[in-house]
Parts: sequence; C-alpha cells; structure tokens
Amino acid sequence: MSGHGHGHGCACEAEHEPAERGLEYGLYRRIDVDKLQCLNESRDGDGKLVFKPWDQRNQRDKYVESDTDEELLFNIPFTGSVKLKGIIISGEDNDSHPAEIRLFKNVPQMAFDDAAREPEQAFRLNRDPHAELEYPTKITRFSNVQHLSIHISKNFGSDSTRIYYIGLRGEYTEAHRHEVTICNYEAAANPADHKVESIIPQTNFIS
Repeated sequence: MSGHGHGHGCACEAEHEPAERGLEYGLYRRIDVDKLQCLNESRDGDGKLVFKPWDQRNQRDKYVESDTDEELLFNIPFTGSVKLKGIIISGEDNDSHPAEIRLFKNVPQMAFDDAAREPEQAFRLNRDPHAELEYPTKITRFSNVQHLSIHISKNFGSDSTRIYYIGLRGEYTEAHRHEVTICNYEAAANPADHKVESIIPQTNFIS
C-alpha cells in the first residue's frame, strides 16, 4: 500500500484501483444469502445488508446494529469453497465501530457460547469509516472454507455496534456435485463378491 498516490505516474493506478479491488472483493456474490445468519441484530435481516458490492461500501442507508449489547455474530455459508485472503470492516467514526473481530472456519450454526473457543484468527481493528483498511488472513488457515463465522466481540465503548460494510477478499471454487453418484455405485452389491464364500479347502492334511 505504501507509495500509492506519491510521486509521478501514480494517478492512473489510483483511478483503476477501485475497479480492481472491486473484483477482488467479489466474494459477497458467493454467499448463500438465504441461509446467512446475524445473531443479536437489532432488526431482523439487517446483517445481510452489509455484504454488498465494492462501489456501495460507503453508502450509509444499509447497515446492521447490535441489539442487547455490543456483540454481533455472523454465520456466513458459501455456495462453494473459498480461500479467504482478507477482510474489511467499516462502521461509524465513533465508539460504535467494531474494535475486535474473531474469525472461525466451518462451524455452521455457531452461537455465542461457541465463540468462547479459540478462533482461527483474531484482529484488533482501527476505526475505518471509509472502508480503507484490509486485514490479511493467514491463508493456510482459511483454505477450503465452506462456512465463515465472524464474531464482533467488542467495540470502542458504545452500548451498541454499527457496521456498514464487510468485504471479503479471496478465491472461490465451485462445489462438486458428483460425489453422491460415486458413493451410490460403490454401495451397490457386486454378485462376484459372494462367490468367494463358496470356495472351501478340498483337502485336509492330518499330521
């Protein structure tokens, strides 16, 4: 990131950066939105609204706010397999902005009680009202992700947490759908297997 916008010849790169980053942050299109859960959201369904296109990251009309305390828990199922490389979380420029997130891999239907376990990775966040800060993940821990849980464990001191945008950067692989067919073939009885049972020794040797 250092060096961008300084010196000569960088203006063109800066102009094209949003489009390129928009492609990199396209994993929101790979989320199974109907099954996405956000626990402790103040209004049902708002948690889904913060996963949106890159060019909408600074819009303020769609957001999620926590209800009874500052915590939020997102359960995010993907339609295939994801290699997660980075995450951006943007909120208000005040104490309602998330201050810490904890990431968990492949724990469907996660609850707050489950979040007491050791996460795959945790980040302390800075306030980022313009969605400019990326937190890179340990890619070896976030390969083959079918389900991602994001636990917002604390904010900067407010009674509630507000989030406008969550961006996920990485690679996507389609789910394989032929494995069940293979299992069916393997489970089918093979008549040749039963012939072995009829073979018995024809000669007994007595010492």
